[in-house]
Amino acid sequence: MPRLNIPSGGPFEPVYGYSRAVRVGNQVHVSGTTARPPDDEQDCYGQAVAVLKIVGKALEEAGASFKDVVRTVVYVTDMADADKVARAHREVFGGILPASTLVAVTALLRPSCLVEIEAYAILE
Repeated sequence: MPRLNIPSGGPFEPVYGYSRAVRVGNQVHVSGTTARPPDDEQDCYGQAVAVLKIVGKALEEAGASFKDVVRTVVYVTDMADADKVARAHREVFGGILPASTLVAVTALLRPSCLVEIEAYAILE
């Protein structure tokens, strides 16, 4: 099966050796994504909205969309922000209702990052 690596062009990809997303066959895996400056200075809701836009762009480049997402994993640095992230998630996914996991972590890539989101899609 052919493999398509989708880079973001960000500075961390060559350092850590990863792609923003990878498509193999009908599966698309989007790496954990955080908000980029200046969006990383927003509250958790604003960051989640910005992150989901980046995830959506990666899905699009892979030939997918949010309707193809079957699973998300959401990491937050403060579980008190869960409702804010859930609001952004709900606004994007609406009735799609992917399986999802919410995990509290002690820190993300940069101290300003409050949320990180991964997505997994399957194309019909």
